[in-house]
Amino acid sequence: MVLTKAKEIITANPVVVFSKTYCPFCVSVKDLLSNIGTSFKAIELDSETDGSEIQAALAEWTGQRTIPNVFIGGKHIGGCDSTTALHREGNLVRLLTEAGAPVKSSTA
Repeated sequence: MVLTKAKEIITANPVVVFSKTYCPFCVSVKDLLSNIGTSFKAIELDSETDGSEIQAALAEWTGQRTIPNVFIGGKHIGGCDSTTALHREGNLVRLLTEAGAPVKSSTA
């Protein structure tokens, strides 16, 4: 049931970050996305009543147990390292644009 809920959230939003409010890696990814100028749906698992179940379902589905767990255009991107690597390589903005997520012009 929680995996269905997570998949519905992922389908309904171009960018989704499954996160925890106190996690520095989550904060880093959310800051990066904000600085690029894209909007995203953050699901704070420590604030959700079924957060631990969602995290377990995502781990089973994606193979990634850790957070943040980032999805762009319905595709699993990975965590903080994967997301920042995509940005460093110049591919993050392209993925966001292809997913229909608005980004700031040129500076990203």
